[in-house]
Amino acid sequence: MKYLIGIDGGGTKTDCAIADLSGKIIHQSAGRPSNFLIIGVEEAIENIFALIEENLFALEGDFADVKQVVIGVAGAGREEDATLLEEGFKDYAELEGIHFKGVKVLSDAHIALEGSFPNSAGCILIAGTGSILFGKDEKGVIHRVGGFGRMIGDEGSGYSIGRKALNAVSKASDGRGEETLISELLNAKMSSGSTNGIINKVYKEKLDVASVAKIVIQAAEEGDPIAEDILDEEADELVLHIKSLLNKIQTNKLNVSFSGSLIDNNNFYSDLLKRKIKSSLPHVTVVKPFSSPVTGAILLAKRITDEK
Repeated sequence: MKYLIGIDGGGTKTDCAIADLSGKIIHQSAGRPSNFLIIGVEEAIENIFALIEENLFALEGDFADVKQVVIGVAGAGREEDATLLEEGFKDYAELEGIHFKGVKVLSDAHIALEGSFPNSAGCILIAGTGSILFGKDEKGVIHRVGGFGRMIGDEGSGYSIGRKALNAVSKASDGRGEETLISELLNAKMSSGSTNGIINKVYKEKLDVASVAKIVIQAAEEGDPIAEDILDEEADELVLHIKSLLNKIQTNKLNVSFSGSLIDNNNFYSDLLKRKIKSSLPHVTVVKPFSSPVTGAILLAKRITDEK
């Protein structure tokens, strides 16, 4: 039996699906993260390869039966980065004695877009560790907004929210800012007991800044004004992404789906974002994705195979 493999790699986990050549998924599981901008190329490749091996083993399949692999991963929106991971994956496989017939690396936004809108125009807004907006017009042309990384972009993302929250906590600790529930919740979660403890977590223990975003959402849900202000600012940034895309594709009617750990479920932040879209962009409709990002990777793998 011949297989198609789809990978959806993120900063917290990686999803893998194996399908037959018709695109029907026959096995699926999750594994370790594979955002190479965070954990490095080598570890990301090792995690992806191990997950593929695990899934093939579960099917009693063989690497030689794999026709196409599509890896959608956070951080691969730039061609040079995608090529780096693609070539690195092939080289790693060769060292393991495996020669894949076809490997394609794309951004996680690309596969999420395909999963959400396989046969129609639309856009996918991703807000997890990072943020990006991918849109597809009626001609199938793909447009991108954002996704410039945590140093100069990723507005509305977990990293951006987390950084602002940590800044608010530091200001509150020495009287430069208002007290915030974020401090209390963060101290409890990190078992730090003090702001100095949090500083150590950030600089010495490499705290996952994006993970703080969920604490901010919790604080906002409990009525903390500092948390609410942070989320209000960040939601405005995501709305700006959509406005920019509307200008790029010159349309007044657009469907948008949410993806990413911060907005693909009901919480204070996602609800706030939906309200802002409804009030400021009346021709934009938030819809549920048709299918998952990893299914989008399988659809793209099938398309590549069919075109060969």
